[in-house]
Amino acid sequence: MTQTAGTSGSDGTASAPAPSRFARSAAAQRRLHQLVPGGAHTYARGSDQYPEGMAPVLVRGHGARVQDLDGNWFVEYGMGLRAVTLGHGYEAVVGAVARAASEGVNFSRPSVWELQAAERFCAQVPGAEMVKFAKNGSDVTTAAIKLARVATGRDLVAVCSTQPFFSTDDWFVSTTAMSAGIPQAHRDLTVGFRYNDLDSVRTMLDAHPGQVAALILEQATATAEPAPGFLEGLRELADRDGFVLVFDEMITGMRWAAGGAQSVYGVVPDLSTWGKALGNGFSVSALAGRADLMEVGGLNTDASRAFLLSTTHGAETTGLAAYLAVAEAYAERDVVGVMEAQGERLRRGVERAVAEAGLADHVTVMGRASCLVFGTRDHEGNPSQAFRTLFLQELLERGVLAQSFVISAAHTDADVDHTVEAVRGALVAYGQAVDAGTTDGLLRGRPVAPAMRERAAPRRLPDAGGVEVDGAGSVAGRATTEVGS
Repeated sequence: MTQTAGTSGSDGTASAPAPSRFARSAAAQRRLHQLVPGGAHTYARGSDQYPEGMAPVLVRGHGARVQDLDGNWFVEYGMGLRAVTLGHGYEAVVGAVARAASEGVNFSRPSVWELQAAERFCAQVPGAEMVKFAKNGSDVTTAAIKLARVATGRDLVAVCSTQPFFSTDDWFVSTTAMSAGIPQAHRDLTVGFRYNDLDSVRTMLDAHPGQVAALILEQATATAEPAPGFLEGLRELADRDGFVLVFDEMITGMRWAAGGAQSVYGVVPDLSTWGKALGNGFSVSALAGRADLMEVGGLNTDASRAFLLSTTHGAETTGLAAYLAVAEAYAERDVVGVMEAQGERLRRGVERAVAEAGLADHVTVMGRASCLVFGTRDHEGNPSQAFRTLFLQELLERGVLAQSFVISAAHTDADVDHTVEAVRGALVAYGQAVDAGTTDGLLRGRPVAPAMRERAAPRRLPDAGGVEVDGAGSVAGRATTEVGS
């Protein structure tokens, strides 16, 4: 596949972006903004997360590469917000989905796919005595909270306040910068604690004795591993206090291990929630855990029942077929091992290029090899959205689409090597900005902005007259944020 998305000057300096290279994508993005709030169906996919005029609208993907409307091919990272581990268009998964669809997608009774998927999943996951499938992660995390409230008779939910996202529903979004429209009564039902800080959990429990129904967290993230005894301590506190311990495996599930992070760290939750890699990009999620808790929404109980994940499309045959094909691919080869090996190759290559450029204090690579992220710091060593945008811009020009360095098992040595060379080229402009103490003159357009923020500024769309305005209606400048990249 020919890389057509970027060049550099013959003297090694970065060339100015060529707007015509992204002309069709830019036109499509403008139309999307007219028809779709935010111009995308996920905030993290929004054009405000990319350099202005350089937000590719994609038409196809194959393996670890994607093509946009202008014909540019990119090596892609992030892979469907971490959902694609086997690669785009993975033949075995696509074939299984097509065969399932050809025999009917949705029926008025359970299909055999539901039984097969449930048996496979419960055998795969240590803490899964029962499972219920759905279509997105928010539904299953909210269902876990509901089960916990019914089972405990309590109302409060404790969320890890140092982790970014759990659900689009009010119980969690009320804790974010985008809490507009959520009644205060909902906000008052969610409390927080800090990751790797058992004392903060104990303090929270002491402040709300006998009131916490569920405690939910990711066992690990791209940049943070559990401290010795932390997860075990949560398990002990749950058993002592009576709250339901919920592990969010949306990212860790099938990226840390086929059995999730709970199989890596050896601590079994009461409930766990799954999605993303479960279907290699197809829509399927899962709530799993202890049978006595799951039966609160079933028929093997004399108590008042919870209305648990009764959805028209939750058992759609295509999503379950995708999961079964993914599980089979993981059984046939060490998918996680491939991701970890290629992630380490990428980490070493990028760190070598950064060191050679003398920018080790400004561009960093962090996290588990299968889930790498990069950091971008300005000339003073502070996290910078402007410097992040410059890095994204220069990678795009060189055929790499990378909000992160989250890899897949489809990334070949050639893909990784191309990425390392793209980073090497991007560091030329980055070094110039560090030396100058500013991205001015190098950055095209305004910096990117955090996806979860209260106002559209600093990336508000132009008004009818073409003037950029902030949320209060005044002219917006080249504002940056202090949020890390």
